[in-house]
Amino acid sequence: MKLFAIVCAVLLSAHAARAEELLTVKSSRTVMETLDRVEAAAKAGGFFIVARVDHAGAAQGVGLKLRPTALSVFGKPQGGTPLMVCDQRTGIDLPLKALAWQDEAGQVWLGMADPAVLKARYGLPATCDAPIAAMQGVVRGLLDSATKG
Repeated sequence: MKLFAIVCAVLLSAHAARAEELLTVKSSRTVMETLDRVEAAAKAGGFFIVARVDHAGAAQGVGLKLRPTALSVFGKPQGGTPLMVCDQRTGIDLPLKALAWQDEAGQVWLGMADPAVLKARYGLPATCDAPIAAMQGVVRGLLDSATKG
C-alpha cells in the first residue's frame, strides 16, 4: 500500500510539472488573428515559418467538431542550434511552436512551451543556461507581441 501511495504521488507530481511547461496568455483576438500576430513578430525577429496547422479545420474535414485550434511552427537556427549542440535530443522540441485555441467559454488562449524545462528534461549542463535564457526571452516576447495592443 505504501508503494502504491508513492507511485501515485510521483505520477501526480509529474503531471503537475507537465502542466507548468506551457506558458499561456489570453488573447482578445481570434485564433487565426492571434497566430498571424505571432508569425509577424517571429518573422520580424528573423524566424522562418515552417508550418501552420489548422487542427479545427482538419477535424471538420473528417466530420469531427473541434473549437478553433491552430498551431504555428517556426524556427531560427541561431537560437535552436546552440541547444542542440548541448544535446541533440532537444531537436525533438524544436523548432518553436505556438498553439492558439478557443476554450469552452469562448476565450482565446496562446501557449508556447517554456524553454526552461529543457534543462531538466535533458539534464543540460550550466553551459547551456545562456541559450535557454535567450530562448525563454524570445518566447515571452512573442507571447506579448501577439496578445498585447
